[in-house]
Amino acid sequence: MYALVLLVPFVLLGTVLGLSWWEDKLLPPALPDEAPLGAPSTSPASTARPELLADIGSLTRDTPGR
Repeated sequence: MYALVLLVPFVLLGTVLGLSWWEDKLLPPALPDEAPLGAPSTSPASTARPELLADIGSLTRDTPGR
């Protein structure tokens, strides 16, 4: 029973590593024209609205009476 408990993680690790090798070596590589069409062209941080950023200052100021 103890041998089973000790060997199962290594068997699972070997399986994952084998599948990773199989994916890298045997499957054909994806071509750039097969990329998903809905990929974002800009990062979400660069599209933040200025009016939302202005409210952050009011939320972080100390409130009187606390």
